[in-house]
Amino acid sequence: MESLTVFIALTAFAILLQAGILVGMYVTMRKSSQRMEALASEVRNKVLPTIEQAQSIVNDIRPKIEVIAENLQHTTTELRSQIERVDSAVSDAVDRARLQVIRADELLSRTLDKVEQTSDMVHKTVVSPVRQISGVMQGISVGLEFLFRHRRANNGGRAERRAVPQDEMFI
Repeated sequence: MESLTVFIALTAFAILLQAGILVGMYVTMRKSSQRMEALASEVRNKVLPTIEQAQSIVNDIRPKIEVIAENLQHTTTELRSQIERVDSAVSDAVDRARLQVIRADELLSRTLDKVEQTSDMVHKTVVSPVRQISGVMQGISVGLEFLFRHRRANNGGRAERRAVPQDEMFI
């Protein structure tokens, strides 16, 4: 029987040891639980009001942000429209300026052609006949001078000079 008593004593000791371990675990868990409750209480007292304020701020700001987003979208749409108008106007102005430059070039070319034609016509109608008339007048002048010299020589050496006015030469 003695082995049964030892066995019962060992079993009782094992049960008491288990009970002690369970009591130790209970005490440790209770302390941890109290610390967790204190931490949760602190979180509730400090963090939750901050979260509620942040939520309130987000709720207050959300409509304003939506209005800002709508305004930004409207502004970009209007800006795009205005840029397209400006681009169209600039393109039109560039096309018109290009056309005016072409017209001015053509006008200048035609004017220079007309000036050249007029210069040729003046040369043909005025300068050439004046040269011809001048040549004829010089020929007449030389012929008259020759004739008058020859006449003086026939008068026996007498120098009879008679002035011939310039106006009579062009009759």
